[in-house]
Amino acid sequence: MIRAADIVGLVLAGGRSRRFGSEKAIAPYEGRLLLDWCLEPLAVCRLRAISAGRGSGAAARAGVLGLPVLPDAPGDPDGPLAGVRAGLVWARQAGAGWLATAPCDTPDLPGDLVARLAEASAGGPGAYAVSPDGRQPLCALWSADLLAPLSAMIADGHPPVRDLQDRLGLRPAVFAEADAFRNLNQPL
Repeated sequence: MIRAADIVGLVLAGGRSRRFGSEKAIAPYEGRLLLDWCLEPLAVCRLRAISAGRGSGAAARAGVLGLPVLPDAPGDPDGPLAGVRAGLVWARQAGAGWLATAPCDTPDLPGDLVARLAEASAGGPGAYAVSPDGRQPLCALWSADLLAPLSAMIADGHPPVRDLQDRLGLRPAVFAEADAFRNLNQPL
């Protein structure tokens, strides 16, 4: 059984937000910033951090909240897996065995996201959410033991997250709530 005390949480907020038109993580949504909404389901984790570039609005918000900012490592490919890699390094440094991730544009995530991912991960290397709308690969739980294989897999570029998860053996965690995983790709 995976205990919440062995899980650290990371909001992936390092994207360029091209379709959105401005930095998603700090966009307002129902009276709060998207980043703040996405941190909520990770509150059960022992520690939380933000994957973002230095000087970004997400990094500034992390500073206000007293959370560490994890920039991508130099030389890592663009994309969310570089953020996951930075998170796995941080998890190891924090003595945690697991990293829970959530993208910064999914404000309605279920409160039991981490618990259900942990249940699906039991005995395996991690899990990803699956809703009626399909796979939600960035809503995931990753074993810290995946740092070396993930690093090797992204050394020559950024493979599709789904393909990498399949190759690493992550398992599906099924959620009935489709709306909980909708992501905002346009300002409201």
